[in-house]
Amino acid sequence: MVFIDQNPIVQGFIHALTNGNPENLLIVVLGLTALFYLIYSLGGRVWAFIYVALIPFLNWSFGIIPEFSVMQPNQTFAKGLSLHPMTMVTGLVFVVRDFVQREMKQKVLVCMGFAIGWSFFYAWPVIALASGIAFAVSEFFDWLLFTFTKYRLSTRILLSSAVAAPIDTSIFLYGADLARQIQLGDPPGNTLHLANWIVFIIGKMVGAVIVSSVIRQREDAGKISPHEA
Repeated sequence: MVFIDQNPIVQGFIHALTNGNPENLLIVVLGLTALFYLIYSLGGRVWAFIYVALIPFLNWSFGIIPEFSVMQPNQTFAKGLSLHPMTMVTGLVFVVRDFVQREMKQKVLVCMGFAIGWSFFYAWPVIALASGIAFAVSEFFDWLLFTFTKYRLSTRILLSSAVAAPIDTSIFLYGADLARQIQLGDPPGNTLHLANWIVFIIGKMVGAVIVSSVIRQREDAGKISPHEA
C-alpha cells in the first residue's frame, strides 16, 4: 500500500479505475473481472471488451473533459461555438458494435447493457441515463438493419450507422446538456447545439465509411463472406 500511495502513476490509475473512490478498489476489480469473464464465456473477444470499455469512457468524458472554443461569438452564433474533444471518437461506437455482433451475434445486446450499467458508476447519472435511452432507441434500428437486411456486410455497416447516428446523437446531446446544467450550472445549449450535432454525425459516419470501405475490399478479394452476421 505504501508503493501505491507514493507512486503517482499507480495512484492515478487507481483513481481513474475507481472513479475517485479508491476505497472501492477491491469491489471494482472483482466486478470488472466478473464482467470480462462473462463476456468471454458468451463468445466476446477483443471487440467486445473495447465496446464495453468505450461506452462508459465516453459518457465519463462528457462530464469531466471541458469543451474548447472553435468560434467566437458573432451575429450568427451569439454564444460562439464550442466542441467537445471526444466528439469525433463517438464515431467508433457503432462501428465497434457491428464488429462485436460478428463475434457474439445477438449477444451484443448483453454487452450494451453492461456498458450502460457501468456508465452509471463512471459518469453523471443524467448522462448515463441519456446514453442508455439513446442506445436503446438507436440500437433497435441499428440491430434491425444489421440483422435482417440482405445487403452485404459492408453495406449493412454503412446503413446501420446512418440510421442510428442521428437518433443517438440527438438524445445523448440533450442528456449531456441537461447534466452540465445540473452539475456545473452551465447555461442551456452548452452541449446540444448545431455544431456538436453535426460533428457527432460526421464523426460516426466517417468511421463507418472507412470500415465499410475496408470490409468491401476484403469482400471483393474473397477474404471474408459478404453475408457474415
